[in-house]
Amino acid sequence: MAHPENQKPATRAVPLLSPHQLPAVVPQKNGSSGFTHFDRRLHSSVARLTGGVSPFAVSRAWSDWAIHTARAPGRQTELLLHAVKDAQRLAGYAMQQSLGKRPEQPFQPRPQDPRFRHSGWDMPPFSFWKQGFLATQNWWQAATRNISGMEAQDTDRLEFLARQMLDVASPSNIPWMNPEIIEETVRASGQNLINGAWNFWNDYVQTVTQSRRPAPEGYQVGKDLACTPGKVVYRNDIFELIQYAPLTDQVHPDPVLIIPAWIMKYYILDLSPHNSLINHLVQNGFTVFAMSWCNPTVEQAELSLEDYRRRGVMAAIDTIEKIVPNAKIHANGYCLGGTMLAIAAATMARDSDDRLASITLMAAQVDFTEAGELLLFLDESQISFLEDLMWDQGYLDRPQMARTFAAIRAEDLIYTRAVHRYFLGREDLPTDLGVWNGDTTRMPARMHSEYLRSLFLENRLTAGRFAVEGPVIALKDITARMFVVGTERDHIAPWRSVYKAALFTETDLTFVLSSSGHNGGIVNEPGHPGRHYRIGRRHGDDLYVGPDRWLEAHDPINGSWWTAWIQWLEESDGALVAPPTMGAPSQGLLPICDAPGSYVFQD
Repeated sequence: MAHPENQKPATRAVPLLSPHQLPAVVPQKNGSSGFTHFDRRLHSSVARLTGGVSPFAVSRAWSDWAIHTARAPGRQTELLLHAVKDAQRLAGYAMQQSLGKRPEQPFQPRPQDPRFRHSGWDMPPFSFWKQGFLATQNWWQAATRNISGMEAQDTDRLEFLARQMLDVASPSNIPWMNPEIIEETVRASGQNLINGAWNFWNDYVQTVTQSRRPAPEGYQVGKDLACTPGKVVYRNDIFELIQYAPLTDQVHPDPVLIIPAWIMKYYILDLSPHNSLINHLVQNGFTVFAMSWCNPTVEQAELSLEDYRRRGVMAAIDTIEKIVPNAKIHANGYCLGGTMLAIAAATMARDSDDRLASITLMAAQVDFTEAGELLLFLDESQISFLEDLMWDQGYLDRPQMARTFAAIRAEDLIYTRAVHRYFLGREDLPTDLGVWNGDTTRMPARMHSEYLRSLFLENRLTAGRFAVEGPVIALKDITARMFVVGTERDHIAPWRSVYKAALFTETDLTFVLSSSGHNGGIVNEPGHPGRHYRIGRRHGDDLYVGPDRWLEAHDPINGSWWTAWIQWLEESDGALVAPPTMGAPSQGLLPICDAPGSYVFQD
């Protein structure tokens, strides 16, 4: 029998999108006219300069606001009075503070904004600059809302753009206006600025050369991170399947399959041993399999969304069935991996395939009408712009993805970090999550175009228009139990959007709302201080309860939701059994190499 990594799966054209909706992202360079070719090259060059953001989307938001504000004299008067009121509050604060008093600050930064935490910002003249900036921020926040006739998407875009514009001009970014920088410069006799200049040069060289920093000591992948013992038992051109070695004499009869997002490396779920979800499962007696996606190159530009379902998720399920026969699978999908799991599960339900014991979706959306700031600028213009960029490159590159994520929390991930590195001269403190966050991947051109169009732009999955192998699929066909996790401060998959899984399914569903954000709320190991979660169960015949009512009805519980999830998994399991073999030698599935495999090291 052929070795798994040499097997060639059968290929079949699957009309996920109709031909007129699926643009040729890569291969038709030769088939395009010379004029079209020229335009796409031009758009690709512009996209590299703008970080992949369409200038049309930006200009449309500003023009929409300007036109509707210009025709609304009442709204103009309201904003003028708002500015006068803010100026009066500022003047009153400045006057009292100049007299030696300690008045209450009229404007406060957002809770997640770390730029003004130094005590020097509460003393003049720094307090005046801080309050002036926050007052301007407050006015722009008011100016970009409640504009009659303005498109809701443009309103959200403009608020985001105004915040980005103001973040650039923040006094915290200016050395002689930042008390923390001044204090450190005096203390270090300017050495912090020398160190900062060296940090800036290193970052500049890394950006220009697109090189990676070596992992710091104590954070080596395969040694310190992604170090749960196991074997790669299957490999094709899209993913490696890792089977983890048992740590208990007996295991639960039904294995767990981890399906990570393909935007980043899989080991977010296998970080350090103490906060590894995979290690936690193995310690609790589960046989665990995890998919490690490849980092695609230009030769894989034509990988499709259907390839990721059929030759990815379904190939993993087929392999696990051979290794652990007569068992059902607890499938767990994180972020886009969860979305793909939902698609696969609905397809399996349609086809009467009952191999799933349960479905867990972690920070994963099935409905994209409230997709969060990550997709704020997503429209036809934006997708076409990205398609031209990917047509030229063959993929969406790592820095282009990283800049998008950083822009969502610019005050923290961009400007605060820049101040610390370039003006305070401090190195980034290494963390396992930080090392993983820098280990970015590429996105195949066709697949990226397909999911942006079919899921994010057209929301086909919950609209009953998502076709797999011909017929459409429906989430309500799923009968396996579901465990859905949202996180309170998620800017990528807002928890109210994640909660919509309860609206479009009819099976037994447990919903958990975890503290922290998209990553921290999932990597939420027992014993982590300050963490909490809320949990509630919806039986299949219960009426739908909206997210806000659900929030009011469920009090926070201190601790980690991992404990509740383990208990939930155990509810449907039978008696413990002996661990399965590593791979299935009789089926031709011999272990290929040690975990974490080879794909995780692809640059």
